[in-house]
Amino acid sequence: MASKRDYYEVLAVERNADADALKKAFRKQAMQYHPDRNPGDKEAEDKFKESSEAYEVLSDPDRRARYDRFGHQGVEGFGGSGGFNNVNINDIFGEIFGDIFGGGRGRGRVRNRGADLRYNLELTFEEAAFGSEVTVKIPRPKRCESCEGTGSKSKQQRQCPTCGGAGEVRFTQGFFAVARTCSQCGGSGQVVADPCKDCKGQGKTESVSELSVKIPPGVDTGTRVRLAGEGEPGEQGGPSGDLYVVVHVKEHALFHREEYEVFCEVPISFVQATLGAQLEVPTLDGMVKMKIPEGTQSGKIFRLKGKGIPHLQSSDRGDQHVRVVVETPQNLTHKQRELLEKFAEASSENVNPQSKSFFDKVKDLLNK
Repeated sequence: MASKRDYYEVLAVERNADADALKKAFRKQAMQYHPDRNPGDKEAEDKFKESSEAYEVLSDPDRRARYDRFGHQGVEGFGGSGGFNNVNINDIFGEIFGDIFGGGRGRGRVRNRGADLRYNLELTFEEAAFGSEVTVKIPRPKRCESCEGTGSKSKQQRQCPTCGGAGEVRFTQGFFAVARTCSQCGGSGQVVADPCKDCKGQGKTESVSELSVKIPPGVDTGTRVRLAGEGEPGEQGGPSGDLYVVVHVKEHALFHREEYEVFCEVPISFVQATLGAQLEVPTLDGMVKMKIPEGTQSGKIFRLKGKGIPHLQSSDRGDQHVRVVVETPQNLTHKQRELLEKFAEASSENVNPQSKSFFDKVKDLLNK
């Protein structure tokens, strides 16, 4: 009989490896050599057995200490006859993989948690920016008061005959004993013998609940506000799920936002752009004064610091960006036209810097 390989060598870890390193190493090998992933591969099955045995020993502090001192002989007969045949595969896999392979140490009866609910809430631009408190009506089941959510008229339940109260059934599947949640009791281990007449054994009744929801400042479309325990009640007295209020923000007639910044456009006249002006512009806080310097070009953007959206869970606030658009006069009077013609004649030798630069570039292109 071939001698066994060193357990540390099997798992490819150092001799001082901690519990997390051992678990990580075993998980990697278990996923690689799992028989269900390598059907009919005897070599993979042997490697899987070998790594499982190594992890079973090294993950137990007492057995690992004996192994470190005496080698394989130190763990033979310790807590059993030794070797892979006494390794509890479901215990190992329950610890490492949870319910992937079924089973697990210390598995208790399942108290079925209620389903989470979603509610779509539409807010105005201002409500989303500064926060609000709204009342919503949620159609949802509620815990039956007659049976206190047990589904039983006597508020008593009996042991499930299918799983014997374990909440799960086990069966052999190839190399493993696999556990599955009991379909009759849903994993609780209990069934209702005398259904409540008000809820017909369901433990809950239909209702419409009215809830007050506090919306924090700075939310945007897609933000979720969680209300713990406001979802559907659990089965057979289990805990309730949560309610998620999902925000949708209406479009604004003047503003749009990008993260915490607010943007808007303000029209100004040809005269205001040319001579400069003091304007009143709209913000989320109301009208504020903004100075337009003389010679302002159409499309120029001005920043109003601290007039944007408040940050979530912070006292900071974004800025507002105002883009001015110069409007061209229409339907001129005879006098206005004369004045503009005189202005144009007087400006013929006084070309604006931007215009001069543009036409210089055009000349360069044409002369190439």
